[in-house]
Amino acid sequence: MRWFEIALVVLTLVTGLVWLLDRLVLAKHRATHQGLLDDDAEPWYVDYAKAFFPVLLVVLILRSFIAEPFRIPSNSMMPTLLTGDFILVNKFAYGLRWPIINKKFIDIGEPERGDVVVFHPPHHPEQDWIKRVMGLPGDRIGYYDNQVHINGEPIGYESLGTYQGHDSGVGMTGAEELREQLAGRPHLVLERTGLPYRDPGEGEWVVPPGHYFVMGDNRDNSEDSRYWGFLPEENLRGKAFLIWMNIDGGIDFSRIGKSIQ
Repeated sequence: MRWFEIALVVLTLVTGLVWLLDRLVLAKHRATHQGLLDDDAEPWYVDYAKAFFPVLLVVLILRSFIAEPFRIPSNSMMPTLLTGDFILVNKFAYGLRWPIINKKFIDIGEPERGDVVVFHPPHHPEQDWIKRVMGLPGDRIGYYDNQVHINGEPIGYESLGTYQGHDSGVGMTGAEELREQLAGRPHLVLERTGLPYRDPGEGEWVVPPGHYFVMGDNRDNSEDSRYWGFLPEENLRGKAFLIWMNIDGGIDFSRIGKSIQ
């Protein structure tokens, strides 16, 4: 959605400059020459600028600094988030950032373990991805035999049975659904147990300063820090907090208004 952000900023600036130019120069010129010109009416571009600038400015402020909508494009965060979920992202949870360049200018807070975050992945900086923060700066993260270890301590899991997928997520039918007992932030994950090969995502990592280790809740179907490395703090976009709609083969009313754990 980077193109939309760029277009919104450009249109807001252009309409704002036209409005300001009219207020400071053009309106006074028309008033001075009123009745002396063949056409002393307000130019069409000024009329459009006055109409659209306030709307564009409000949308820009809300989207850049308050909350931004995103659509989930893949199954990597199942069962927490499904393909077709429309979510809202808190844009000030981790500090206020300038649109387009994503540079922080007010520091408010930092991600906590278990937060679901939207970010620009280092290897695809033009895209928006979503994962869960599992490792904070300085943490030692291990992933072996479908189990996460944090600083040498394995996370506990509660099996909830076999998962039944629907629509775009039907391919995950048969996976095991588990509650991952992350301290203070328990949440659901999916695992394909009994696979005949070693998961290439296994290993151990130490999170460097200013970076985070992120993982998808759909552990066997997520391209995350196990494969491409750590998430730099400056690539964060915000914290996902609410599902406001799901459209995937129809509207799923049961997901509307669901908070993101």
